[in-house]
Amino acid sequence: MTFNSTILIHPGLGNSGPAHWQSLWEKQFNFGRIEQQDWDTPVCSDWITTLNSYVQQHDPKNVILVGHSLACTTIAYWAEQYNVNIKGALLVAPSDTEADTYPEGTTGFTPVPLIKLPFKSITVASSNDYYVTGERARLFADSWGSELVEIGDAGHINLASGFGEWPQGLELLKQLDN
Repeated sequence: MTFNSTILIHPGLGNSGPAHWQSLWEKQFNFGRIEQQDWDTPVCSDWITTLNSYVQQHDPKNVILVGHSLACTTIAYWAEQYNVNIKGALLVAPSDTEADTYPEGTTGFTPVPLIKLPFKSITVASSNDYYVTGERARLFADSWGSELVEIGDAGHINLASGFGEWPQGLELLKQLDN
């Protein structure tokens, strides 16, 4: 499988470890990775600024963002603030930062932006994700104008849920690349 677009991986809270599907994709396909200064106590405005600087290093119309968890919220805030028309975004396991179950330590990530994104997107959600209910994931996808792909009981779609290599995710990414 090959990709024609510039793919930028954006991990969520705590970053993605070496066996996480995002890290595996990065190595396998030589994708770019957005490196935030603070992965554990992030400030939304800082993450948005960093995200924008990475996008602007490339032709935005050829950029596809791959966000996991808190990165999905970051991408929505970034789109709201900068309104850049990128090629697309794969938004995996968006976290509900407004939920009582969401971990403490993040600043400025509420409320979750419920705006139509100015680019094509696919939101991937699990029916038993601890960080977002199915109802909220559907609300996010609908609000963002995103195609929703529900993959059943898949937890937070991370390594702890059994997602090291994730071929189905690559197929979804390829849809955005075409």
